[in-house]
Amino acid sequence: MLHDVKRENETWDPEHGERAAEFAEWLRKASHVDLCDADFLLLAEALRDHSAGHLDADLIVQICWDADRLDLGRVDVTPNPVRLCTDAARNPDYIQRAVLWAKYGRLQGKS
Repeated sequence: MLHDVKRENETWDPEHGERAAEFAEWLRKASHVDLCDADFLLLAEALRDHSAGHLDADLIVQICWDADRLDLGRVDVTPNPVRLCTDAARNPDYIQRAVLWAKYGRLQGKS
């Protein structure tokens, strides 16, 4: 939900992960995110590094990576299952549905 919240464009925005982590910290301070310190540190790491492809990271970081990859349909890219972390994300049917949702769900105002 947060990994691309501070993305400024669809092409090159290398700092968007850091801005998303800062936004999450703001949300936490405003009592909108209720996580223990350890879980919040993982969330912040996942947000900062979600475009880096940490396939061997903590599960929370892997899920954020998968979410980023599965949303690539918005720019007409189908993710390669080899570059996904979790079994659920590698499922070809799930990839197809995610790509269609990313591409067409937004067009219908459903994102």
